[in-house]
Amino acid sequence: MPVEHNQPLKKLNTFGMDVSARFLARIRNQEELSGLLASSIYRDNHHLVLGGGSNILFTGDFDGLVIHMDARGMEVVGETSHQVFLKVQAGEPWDPLVAFCVDRGWGGLENLSLIPGQAGSSPVQNIGAYGAELKDCFHSLEALEKDNGKMREFSREECQFKYRDSYFKQEGRDRFIIMSVTFCLNKAAGPNTRYGNLDEELESMGCRRPGIAHVREAVCRIRRRKLPDPQLLGNAGSFFKNPVVGHGTYSKLKERFPGMVAYPGAGQVKLAAGWLIEQAGWKGVRQGEAGVHSEQALVLVNHGNASGAGILQLAREIMQSVEHKYGIRLEPEVLIV
Repeated sequence: MPVEHNQPLKKLNTFGMDVSARFLARIRNQEELSGLLASSIYRDNHHLVLGGGSNILFTGDFDGLVIHMDARGMEVVGETSHQVFLKVQAGEPWDPLVAFCVDRGWGGLENLSLIPGQAGSSPVQNIGAYGAELKDCFHSLEALEKDNGKMREFSREECQFKYRDSYFKQEGRDRFIIMSVTFCLNKAAGPNTRYGNLDEELESMGCRRPGIAHVREAVCRIRRRKLPDPQLLGNAGSFFKNPVVGHGTYSKLKERFPGMVAYPGAGQVKLAAGWLIEQAGWKGVRQGEAGVHSEQALVLVNHGNASGAGILQLAREIMQSVEHKYGIRLEPEVLIV
């Protein structure tokens, strides 16, 4: 299969980092991937599997092999009176997939509208937004094991989904390459509008009995107001995870900072990282071409020609500042390479 040499990656990462890969292979099916894994270029170089590049920060050129997953296709593989099982190839762009499902009245993905990236990378960090997570409508996935070239199917339980985490971000990170994902979608279930801002947006739209199309529209409106379009301003969405603490820690923090934004859950409390960063004085800050978005402090941006090292340095300063003020250590959500 063709492998390209010294290829630019600027269009393959949403931060728009102007870096290149020593080798680049664009994979469209299992046969091509199996052939690549049997090649000397794969054996002789360290490698990186890249989807839409929406959750990665390159700090320099990649002196190895980038495997870009570009397999396309969607197929209904099962159906009941209430559910549809949709198998999606790893290279399918995420938001067009969401639109495809909503247009057919299949619920489950609408709260995840406008998230950049591809279907194959969505289970890796269990993407989530506006009161929903990928695991809520996940059925199974197929992944190829690198060592032996065999395909394996993973159930929801085997993926070990957690908050912005999964088996494929931990033990399985260097063992498997995801080839397809199958979603379990609802034909008639009511939409999820629990997220506060979502309720407010739907009310402003005059939706008293919202359907999944209304929820998608509301999510898109909110995201377009708060989050920059990567095509116009380089970014990888939320740069940091929302930290999770125990109720005891949260109570002490709430006493010191009464306005703290948090989301209590069973046994733990999720703190709003964006609020922490904003209150620490970072919202809208710019250091050269690297900066913090003026509307959402959780998003770091490339104002044009920022380097990955510059973005990373800014992130580290933010982490130190938040830890100094709140005693909370932020954890990057993006992969730093």
